Amino acid sequence: MASPKEEEKEEIIIPQVLPLLAVRDVVVFPNMVLPLFVGREASVLAIEAALAQDRLLLLATQKDQTMEAPEPEDIYPTGTVSLILRMLKLPDGRLKILVQGKAKAAVEEFLQLRPYFQVKLQVIEETPAGEISPTTEALMRNAREMSEKILTLKGIISPDLLAILESIEDPGHLADLVAANLRLKIEEAQAVLEELDPIQSLIKVNDFLRKELEVSALQAKIQSQAREEIDRTQREYFLREQLRAIKKELGDLDETHKEMEDYRTKIAQARMPKQAEEEALKQISRLEQMHPDAAEASVVRTYLDWLVEVPWSKSTRDKLDVKEAKAILDADHYDLEKVKDRILEYLSVRKLQKKMKGPILCFVGPPGVGKTSLGQSIARAMGRKFTRISLGGMRDEAEIRGHRRTYIGAMPGRIIQGIKTAGSNNPVFILDEVDKIGMDFRGDPAAALLEVLDPEQNHSFSDHYLNVAFDLSKVMFITTANLVDPIPSALKDRMEIIRLAGYTEDEKLEILRRHLLPRQLKENGLKPGELLLSSEVIRGVIVHYTQEAGLRNLEREIGALCRKVARRIAEGEKGPFPITRGNLHKFLGPPRFLPEKELEKDEVGVATGLAWTQVGGEILAVEASLMPGKGQLTLTGQLGEVMRESGQAALSYARSRAQRLKLAPDFYEKMDIHIHVPAGATPKDGPSAGVTIATALISALTQIPVRRDVAMTGEITLRGKILPIGGLKEKAIAALRAHMGKVIIPEANKKDLVEIPKKVRRRIKFVPVSGMDEVLQEALVHSPFEPAPREKMVKKRLPGAAPRPLV
Repeated sequence: MASPKEEEKEEIIIPQVLPLLAVRDVVVFPNMVLPLFVGREASVLAIEAALAQDRLLLLATQKDQTMEAPEPEDIYPTGTVSLILRMLKLPDGRLKILVQGKAKAAVEEFLQLRPYFQVKLQVIEETPAGEISPTTEALMRNAREMSEKILTLKGIISPDLLAILESIEDPGHLADLVAANLRLKIEEAQAVLEELDPIQSLIKVNDFLRKELEVSALQAKIQSQAREEIDRTQREYFLREQLRAIKKELGDLDETHKEMEDYRTKIAQARMPKQAEEEALKQISRLEQMHPDAAEASVVRTYLDWLVEVPWSKSTRDKLDVKEAKAILDADHYDLEKVKDRILEYLSVRKLQKKMKGPILCFVGPPGVGKTSLGQSIARAMGRKFTRISLGGMRDEAEIRGHRRTYIGAMPGRIIQGIKTAGSNNPVFILDEVDKIGMDFRGDPAAALLEVLDPEQNHSFSDHYLNVAFDLSKVMFITTANLVDPIPSALKDRMEIIRLAGYTEDEKLEILRRHLLPRQLKENGLKPGELLLSSEVIRGVIVHYTQEAGLRNLEREIGALCRKVARRIAEGEKGPFPITRGNLHKFLGPPRFLPEKELEKDEVGVATGLAWTQVGGEILAVEASLMPGKGQLTLTGQLGEVMRESGQAALSYARSRAQRLKLAPDFYEKMDIHIHVPAGATPKDGPSAGVTIATALISALTQIPVRRDVAMTGEITLRGKILPIGGLKEKAIAALRAHMGKVIIPEANKKDLVEIPKKVRRRIKFVPVSGMDEVLQEALVHSPFEPAPREKMVKKRLPGAAPRPLV
């Protein structure tokens, strides 16, 4: 606010006709100096008219501040004649003017409405105050003191302002000055302007000052309370604190108290362990002492939400009817008897022993054999909730144990998240792809799983986020893997390994009829009678269009058949649609895989081996060729280091048996030996081809053909011993596909024959052997050894010494 000095006052003659400028959001008082921004066209023209004459115009406030083109009735009739001190044109076309109020005036008549208002006015002469009475003096002092207090509370007090307030002796002038700077509502300020009696005007101003002083005092109190609790640099936080204090003064309900009571009720309902409950109540006490909008408060709230939502005591009741569980498992999955027996054993023991720790099972097998879906069936058979997480590619240890609450965005690990999602503390929990866990600078997730998958430790599993023990001993953990080797030994030791081998052709046929075909018919909108598939056609799909141990690709091919038929039905054709071996290629295209052809005749230097891959078993032809040279051994076919060593071991065995094989002692010095395994683009490794390589090599050296219907597998030593191998079931199925009549296996694998399906055992003769000499007798057309007389006597004396084939 400002007051022009008396010596600067000039006598100004105010004409009766002046331009009128309608102003918004402000009421101009006499002796008041203020800037105005003018943008409306009529207002700009009014200013230009005033500047063209004596720089005077009438400033009157419009009643509705939002109106862009006010009419005479929309403008208060009383205003202030003002002098334009300065004028500045802005780049956007608006004008900025500095005006000084001179005298109050009332509009008598609007002489011109367009293009700007021009009015006839009457200057209002205020009633002289006369001699200052004690009452008037008291009113003036009161106005000065309250103004000073308000300015002090708002922090804008200055000596110049106090000097101006003290220098004014006229009551009307003081009332105008204070009202102009009080930020009154438009109606209130206009009432002060229209009041002609200086004393009454001062009384009104004192009433407004008293109200403003109360509000300013309350505002100062709010600011004082807020500053004690929050950081001054957080402006937004400060404003919210003010809002809270305002609500408190207004008597609004305190939501914080209600929130704390809700948390306490949820904690009681969660039935937490004592340690977890104490931690939860401790966090509630901390939260009560914080401001609701504090950053730490949101962290505590999130933590409490997790604590009360984790199922500490919520369990599902197990279905302990073993017969019903067996029926469910049999309905969902064909075969897999070993897995089913293990689950039924668990339920049987659970029925007898209520407090029993959950088993840790690990299903190992090729992709697509039903490891994950088997977990869902187990959950259904036991009446438990089901949840799963994938561990494939996981490299951060915090994914298992969670993050500390000190980190932004911290949350519990995947184990606790899965338990919360399941909604019970005893679900069937699948940990998929446990053999594909990674490790980097963020830790080793496999090491973090050691506590989770140990029945002796997981009753007090500690998640970094919850920071209280959670009992995982009731959870039935099932892990899945394609290979056992990548799993760390310490983790492997905590799990019960159950191997799921690939399916035979007959098993695939049965599973397709029971499960895959009905599911694909339903998913593709077909009725059971609209697609006709014979067993012969299904076998054709299995053999010629898929090459896998599991069933995923087979289901895709059946889905493709269903889609082709669905399109024909959608185009208006009538069913049923029989698919035969003759038209199968029209639906699925030419065959993608041709079965391995058996050798047409017994050949020299060619032996048939058996290999195991992640997608099942395959037959492997090993070729050996001799040529004049200097004793160089060449191994080709993209062989791994272990397989190359098997080739060297085979050559060493042949050299050690040179005399018995009727070979020259220095045969290897005058010839080069080349051993090749076809399908050279496919990497191959492993020790189980040692027997096959040795047989092909000795066949080439002795020129004795290898039987075309014999396949073999086994690891060879320098002494000719045969060591056990893995994947016997898959290899046996591959031999059956290749129409092999005899399979030579290590003696140590004889025990594994019980896992071979009976149909396979009926069609293939399995010959367990312990040494390479026995392999050569079985695999070659005739024995390569020249029997010594002593050997003949031993055989004659012990006719049953040679190993018998086990069918």
